[in-house]
Amino acid sequence: MDTPTTTSRSILRNSMILGLFAVATVGMIAVTQQTTAERISEAQRRVQLSALNEIVPHDQHDNDLLTDSFSVQDRQYLSLSAPADAYRARQGERVSAVILPVVAPDGYSGRIDLLVGIRADGSIAGVRSVSHRETPGLGDKIDAGKSQWILSFNGKSLSMPIPEQWAVKKDGGQFDQFTGATITPRAVVKAVYQALTYFDEHRTALLQLDEE
Repeated sequence: MDTPTTTSRSILRNSMILGLFAVATVGMIAVTQQTTAERISEAQRRVQLSALNEIVPHDQHDNDLLTDSFSVQDRQYLSLSAPADAYRARQGERVSAVILPVVAPDGYSGRIDLLVGIRADGSIAGVRSVSHRETPGLGDKIDAGKSQWILSFNGKSLSMPIPEQWAVKKDGGQFDQFTGATITPRAVVKAVYQALTYFDEHRTALLQLDEE
């Protein structure tokens, strides 16, 4: 028959074992979460870098786009609820283009995150969607890998087409809508036009080289 002292020791020993097990489990979870977070961050970095270099190809800049960043915050035109990274493409001693983060808040399935590259002359270098939840087979045609539609912005500017034409064809504009999906392209067209407007109003600051 166990004495009270033996029972107390047994309980203490079991408690210590459970405690050590809990600490080890928490540690393993923390390490797993940290490792997963690092992998996700690296994957996001690769996606971002790929998009940046698609918008402004390597032969059109001689700097590291991902590290040549600066912060922007604008609700009126870019629909940013918090500061976000924008990027400068440089050729020699001049800024040849900027790449702005833009949110289309009114996509069919919610917000659509875009990168809009704008050359120093105000024309679009390229547009890419970097995050969205649009319907597969319909709204996801804003992805360059699914459709050529996003490339229709290349070379456009505030004056080409005229402002009234910055809309999908269903609304009297120049840009195609998708069969069975108008809300998504409508939202993207509006967001890209807003990005051009932001650039036009802040051109001098955006094209200013930072002091070394």
